[in-house]
Amino acid sequence: MVTKQRQKMIQIKNLKKEYRTNNTSNLVLDNINLEIKQGEIFGIIGHSGAGKSSLLRCLNLLEQPTDGSIFIADENITKKNSKQLREFRKKVAMIFQHFNLLSSRNVFENIALPLEIQGIPKSEIKKRVFELLDLVELPNKANAYPQELSGGQKQKVAIARALALNPLVLLSDEATSALDPTSTKQILALLKRLNKELGLTIVLITHEMDVVRKICDRVAIIDKGRIAEMGKTLDVFLNPQVPVTRSFVETSIHTKVPDFIAKKLQDNPYSYDNTYPVVQLTFYGDKGKMPIIAEISRQFNATASIIQANIETIQDQIVGIAICHITGERQDWENALRFLSNQDVNLKVLGYATADNI
Repeated sequence: MVTKQRQKMIQIKNLKKEYRTNNTSNLVLDNINLEIKQGEIFGIIGHSGAGKSSLLRCLNLLEQPTDGSIFIADENITKKNSKQLREFRKKVAMIFQHFNLLSSRNVFENIALPLEIQGIPKSEIKKRVFELLDLVELPNKANAYPQELSGGQKQKVAIARALALNPLVLLSDEATSALDPTSTKQILALLKRLNKELGLTIVLITHEMDVVRKICDRVAIIDKGRIAEMGKTLDVFLNPQVPVTRSFVETSIHTKVPDFIAKKLQDNPYSYDNTYPVVQLTFYGDKGKMPIIAEISRQFNATASIIQANIETIQDQIVGIAICHITGERQDWENALRFLSNQDVNLKVLGYATADNI
């Protein structure tokens, strides 16, 4: 069976954004290159000031790039004039951290606003608004005002308004940052459902790796205006390549070695007599069903003692992470490490410690 290749929805080429004031300049985006596929949920994460918001705002030209080009649905949007840009913006909608609803208008009127601006007949507006209210699971809130809604409900109204003109792309600017955990879970579930049901391409920026691991297909980590790392979400979580990515991953899943263990580890197995490897094993999918730790004791005259273990969910995949101390005669634990390195799991030797020091 041949898998159909998804088309590119967004292409960013050599993008730069520089802010100039008087005699000073601040380069916030430096040579950004990335592609986002049609129907993909793509996450952009970075610390405050890393450039992620500027990048998102360049995608609908709320920020004008200093250099480079942006293609959306094969159109070079950086070459469009004002009239063409107004038409293009129907294809790219945006939701925000603080919802940006009009307090003087009820839910129906807030959702209807972009349709009114386009001159859509009232009968069609009514039909479309109620379709959208059903879509975001707020069928009975048409007459409510923003101040009568919870934060999660306000964001649902904002999402419905953003979808009014059937956009190809939805940009999410920290859309869950102001929400409580329950509302965050609901909004992420809604975005994921809209992605599947509508084929909607979603680009979201966040500073929360938990958001990325729950719904993003791929993720780019931005640091100091550059893409530090990019890849499939599961790959980035299991094998972060740069320090900034590792720091984000450690805020979301428990991969960091506890300090009381880390300070006892030696880099060299020959530092002291009777030192043994401390390893981190990562299992996911069907790999987690293999009794590898038990197999070490069965096949080799070595013992794998579990120091720490936990189970995480990343992109609907169950991931198990265990830190073990493998003890025994040197030849036995070396054979055990060779065995582990040939198994379909991720093995990382964290260091070495004596049996009575862990």
